[in-house]
Amino acid sequence: MPELPEVETVRRGLLPAMEGAVIARAEVNRPDLRWPFPEAMAERLTGQRVLGLRRRSKYILADLGSSETLLIHLGMSGRMLVSGDPLGQFHHDHPAPQKHDHVVLHMASGARVTFNDPRRFGAMDLLPTAGEAQHRLLAGIGPEPLGNGFSEAYLVAALKDRRTPIKAALLDQRIVAGLGNIYVCEALYRAGIHPARRANRISASRLAALVPIIRQVLTEAIAAGGSSLKDFRQADGDLGYFQHSFDVYGREGAPCRTPGCDHLIRRIVQSGRSSFYCGQCQR
Repeated sequence: MPELPEVETVRRGLLPAMEGAVIARAEVNRPDLRWPFPEAMAERLTGQRVLGLRRRSKYILADLGSSETLLIHLGMSGRMLVSGDPLGQFHHDHPAPQKHDHVVLHMASGARVTFNDPRRFGAMDLLPTAGEAQHRLLAGIGPEPLGNGFSEAYLVAALKDRRTPIKAALLDQRIVAGLGNIYVCEALYRAGIHPARRANRISASRLAALVPIIRQVLTEAIAAGGSSLKDFRQADGDLGYFQHSFDVYGREGAPCRTPGCDHLIRRIVQSGRSSFYCGQCQR
């Protein structure tokens, strides 16, 4: 499932075609994805100007002139693809409609934004912009890791009584928004922290040091266009390439990249997810 860098990459790719533009016609080709679409979604989107395009955790939020916000969740295989932008930001012509083009936004500029999702684990919803914090998918989400609310003092306080493994704690969206399996593995490697170590057994100084490391990993991944492992594509259809920079994720049995370390990357399963680490460098 796309993590924060992939979702942020898609958001940035949608900006030239959507932000400030009018949805001339919305086309909804089925009644649901993971959940039913809101009532009269096509009619509520048609004619609306997109005032802003934001990201909250792993969700894209398009604020509309109607005081509603379109929430977009990519799920496991969802893609937001842009074609036919007359400003020249995207060189692709409009492709022929595909079987899994479930929602299509025909922009007044001539651009077309298509939500394609073969597995249908994605979601779209319309919610009152002013009531965003109370929406069932957004309520209780922790601070953004690239924002000021995610500070060294915050993380130390949030984890001081947590008896769960540090990896599970960082994946908890109530503690920090948007982190997923890939980037937590990479951040813990850079911090030298074993993914199974209990959060409340890690010193405050080591927890504090995690904050800039997490930010650095995410920033590098966004600059690389995210990680394309299976289905992820950027808004222009291109692949991300941060996967070529992985230190541990997916590298079981490969040599550790720390200079002077002769150990191999290991894999364990935590809560049904693979964790990759170096047994020598991470304690």
